[in-house]
Amino acid sequence: MQEKDRAEVLEMMQIFYASDVVIHKADDETLQKDISDCVGDCPYVDGYVFEIEGEIAGYGIAATGYSTEFGGVCIWLEDLYMKPEYRGHGIGRKFFEAVEEIYTDAVRFRLEVEKENAGAVALYQRLGYNFCTYDEMSKEI
Repeated sequence: MQEKDRAEVLEMMQIFYASDVVIHKADDETLQKDISDCVGDCPYVDGYVFEIEGEIAGYGIAATGYSTEFGGVCIWLEDLYMKPEYRGHGIGRKFFEAVEEIYTDAVRFRLEVEKENAGAVALYQRLGYNFCTYDEMSKEI
């Protein structure tokens, strides 16, 4: 990733994490680390940059884990952001299709979504995602 591209991805991440669709905000240091991990050799996370006609249109991040419920690799679709002018062009759908082709050993794909984010919910449901019926808890260290 070129430095110009890195700066543009960071800017998109800042917009995404400042929006109402994200509950837990992330500071610039964390976002910079996320980018470094995506382009570095961290085995748990992969970053994707979407382009249309040579212009960066958005980004996505996928993280690998393990699901004991389903006995195999679980892929968490952590981030999916499209610049407003590129929304509705099918990039999100293509990302989900590509992720399923890339992670052929996955037994489960998961993501987080705010129910108020109607556009995202509609896309995810069209792609076969359903709401989980249990709450999740976390502890940040």
